[in-house]
Amino acid sequence: MYSEKVMDHFYNPRNMGEIEDASGVGTVGNAKCGDIMRIYLDVDDGGVIRDVKFKTFGCGAAVATSSMATELVKGKSVQEAMQVTNKAVMEALDGLPPVKVHCSLLAEEAIHAALWDYAQKNNIVIEGLQKPVGDIAEKEEDVTESY
Repeated sequence: MYSEKVMDHFYNPRNMGEIEDASGVGTVGNAKCGDIMRIYLDVDDGGVIRDVKFKTFGCGAAVATSSMATELVKGKSVQEAMQVTNKAVMEALDGLPPVKVHCSLLAEEAIHAALWDYAQKNNIVIEGLQKPVGDIAEKEEDVTESY
């Protein structure tokens, strides 16, 4: 059902925890399943994510997608982090069962929410970034139908 990579990121999550005085913090949930994901970013003066942490309340797939998403953005520029989509997270994990696709969407939205917070705190605009949603349940239906 789950790939070896999903199981590895579930049993050995990377970057779990929180960052005090984070440059940006994003929290997103899914009212349908109860998952909640919070991403913390530490962005340097050059716009590079030097550290990222997460705290997730949810199933194994939610923990695994959080872990992988943090790995995908760590060391990247803010603009590069914008390119991390739910599809990229799923591909990096060698796939997710269709019923768990929403977990990868949660990871994408949590990254974007943290980037939004960072942009707001620093009075900057990040190209392509839209105001995040607090509950991904509405977006989930659109994404799940395409898989």
